[in-house]
Amino acid sequence: MKRKVVIITVLSVLLTGILGIWFAGTILSAPAHQSIGNLPSDLAGRDVQFSSESGATIHGWFIAGKKGGGAIVLMHGVRANRLTMLDRARFLSHAGYSILLFDFQAHGESTGEHITFGYLESRDAQAAVSFLRENSRDEKIGVIGVSMGGAATLLASQPLGVNALVLEMVYPTLNQAISNRLTMRLGGWASALTPLLAWQLKPRLGVDVDVLRPIDHVGKISVPKLFIVGAEDRHTTVEESRQMFDAASAPKELWVVEGAQHVDLYPASKRDYERRVLDFFERHLKTADGNK
Repeated sequence: MKRKVVIITVLSVLLTGILGIWFAGTILSAPAHQSIGNLPSDLAGRDVQFSSESGATIHGWFIAGKKGGGAIVLMHGVRANRLTMLDRARFLSHAGYSILLFDFQAHGESTGEHITFGYLESRDAQAAVSFLRENSRDEKIGVIGVSMGGAATLLASQPLGVNALVLEMVYPTLNQAISNRLTMRLGGWASALTPLLAWQLKPRLGVDVDVLRPIDHVGKISVPKLFIVGAEDRHTTVEESRQMFDAASAPKELWVVEGAQHVDLYPASKRDYERRVLDFFERHLKTADGNK
């Protein structure tokens, strides 16, 4: 009788755990739709829409810059939207760049049913670069990709064909990202649950977790890259960011923001961020017509 009780108790605990992990996966992949509203009046731009091979209609804003000044796509992180990129848009627009900021599929006002942590979003990244190229002819193009936005940039089936990349806090592999987040919330033992969360990607989203490995792609991208990471980041540790940097092909630069965690790195070090990012894009995007 006692043995039966023990077996039933163990099975109940296992079932509860499995259901809990499945529920967590449901929450993590659920869309993050939000009404965005109008472009702030201090930025002279327009609403835009374009189609993506992700199946989504992508919504965003386009801000025209100076001829020869370069053009930049701003790609937000997971469960965020283009509003989080507005401050970057302001200082880059002020410097003369044309700017496209948009909502990834299943985020903001863009359509989409599931967040896929860079998989479908990589197709949105391709569509965004194509849109910007069409609307900023003869301009060199750069990207700022934050977290999932950086992963989407790297996971594109073909390199995006841009001239420079700023990559902020990009996970090397989704397995590592899942393990870090479980450990942060539940303790070191919880990393053992990583396979259960990762396994759900296939039945839920139709993608194998082994596909979501930006570190396997970063070495194939030959354009200049600036990696920006937080020294105290526990979501994507500085050690993992150094792995990404080491795997990347040259030319490449690394800036570790002291004291910063997995946060918006622009307000965390505003003056240095503007100086470093503007210098990076000045060197790689400006043409003779756009130089001051």
